[in-house]
Amino acid sequence: MEQGRFIVIVLDSYGIGYMEDVSEVRPADLGANTCKHIIDSIPELKLENLEKLGLMNALGENYGKMKINPKAVFGKSELMHYGGDTFLGHQEIMGTYPVKPLTAPFSYYIDTVYEALVKEDYKVEKIGEKLQYLWVNDCVAIGDNLETDLGQVYNVTATFQNISFEEELKIGQIVRKIVETERVIVFGGTEATVESIKAAKEEKKGKYIGINAPKSKVYEKGYMVRHLGYGINPETQVPTILGKENIPVILVGKVADIVFNEQGKNFMNLVDTDEIFSITLSEIDKLKKGFICVNIQETDLAGHAENPRKYAEVLKISDEYIGKIIEKLNENDILIITADHGNDPTIGHSQHTRENVPILIYKKGLENVNIGHRKTMSDIGATVAEYFKTENPENGKSFLNILK
Repeated sequence: MEQGRFIVIVLDSYGIGYMEDVSEVRPADLGANTCKHIIDSIPELKLENLEKLGLMNALGENYGKMKINPKAVFGKSELMHYGGDTFLGHQEIMGTYPVKPLTAPFSYYIDTVYEALVKEDYKVEKIGEKLQYLWVNDCVAIGDNLETDLGQVYNVTATFQNISFEEELKIGQIVRKIVETERVIVFGGTEATVESIKAAKEEKKGKYIGINAPKSKVYEKGYMVRHLGYGINPETQVPTILGKENIPVILVGKVADIVFNEQGKNFMNLVDTDEIFSITLSEIDKLKKGFICVNIQETDLAGHAENPRKYAEVLKISDEYIGKIIEKLNENDILIITADHGNDPTIGHSQHTRENVPILIYKKGLENVNIGHRKTMSDIGATVAEYFKTENPENGKSFLNILK
């Protein structure tokens, strides 16, 4: 197979049904199916390109106005990482074998983090009564992430009216050195204020306290973010492996914020779906050979907001752009549409849901192929590596031979 462009688009959180283990590990996700339940809420939803690519094939049934396509090239995958998380999901896609981080509320570390920040001459307050979060230099909140798996992620939330992103990042890096939880997210916006951040304080399950990110207004203007991960070795991931072979790697959207890509091109701090796809189309035009990975985050944000109509609107925009991308591809190119977990907006909570994800594949001239039910999303990364004839990432089994 001659090398060309290998493109992976992650529709963040677009799961196709809860995994078998949720009754034991995540009972709150029992019954979750992001794909089906959005259609239940929006019966008129029709995603023509995703339908052609085999979305209903991966789902396993005709549903709503969308049907199984007998010509589709498709499969689906379980999540190997613990829980259901964007950061770990993308590391898994890139070929990382997931390790289990510590799961604990921020209260487990609050005193240690407090002391470390005070030692570095930051002004630090504990806000709250029974449950507390940290308030640093009168503009930065540190507490539990309330949108993903509770206890796995801590947020450092700031208003850029009072501090620069670079200065906030220094605070986040101090937190990262101390905690062993899976992720520390450092982010903020220019529209957010001291008042909007404090007003977005929420508590959950009597153990977790933090800032509700969508309500804090950080996403509304001037948004910047960095995800500081735990237990990740970039040397074993597809972007670094390809970069060492001088194969272009382009990351667009949230994937650029969370995946190491030192030798490639990164389009970071992007949320708007139209902007992300416009950049992607432009980069495809410039590229003859290389790897592009794109994350569409607004689907996930709609899931967190428990807003199926907004989710459907983002899917329709994405579906139209996917059609435009397909028009640009030749016989050597491969396109994969997938997700990184679920986020069922109807399940009754605002966290991610542990779901299987679709693997929808386009290769010009290839029809009627089922790559099966994969055990890890790392199979995508392994397929990318084999396609470009490089060494394998540390995890995953390629399905490239099935596509020939």
